[in-house]
Amino acid sequence: MNYWLLKSEPGTWSWDDQVKSGDKGAEWDGVRNYQASNNLKAMKVGDRGFFYHSVNEKRIVGIVEVCKEYYPDPTDPKGRFGMVDVKAIRPFEKPVTLADIKGEPRLESISLIKQSRLSVMPVEPDHWTLICTMGETEPA
Repeated sequence: MNYWLLKSEPGTWSWDDQVKSGDKGAEWDGVRNYQASNNLKAMKVGDRGFFYHSVNEKRIVGIVEVCKEYYPDPTDPKGRFGMVDVKAIRPFEKPVTLADIKGEPRLESISLIKQSRLSVMPVEPDHWTLICTMGETEPA
């Protein structure tokens, strides 16, 4: 299993919206960065991801699971980009903020800090476990 972090603006698609999509999940569309798109392409069914509220909140609020692998994104008029489907697994008991992550020396190499503008990024297994512990949440 691989681990990921997926960013979403809560005013556009929030954790609550994700939860409402139920077990069938929802499309993770609109990605228009080639590196983020390549990360979507690498995702496999069963991989887990952190659901990160970006913009004003800047915090991890839940865990999602990939339930459909990469396929064409119909919102891309040029047909260059694709998407995956994810479903909500569980919320974080205690959201983990960007400030929390920056304040943890063991997370200094995480992509969220090193490539802060990237919307879809891999997470190392040890970082996954540590962040789940910080969020008082089972790693899933």
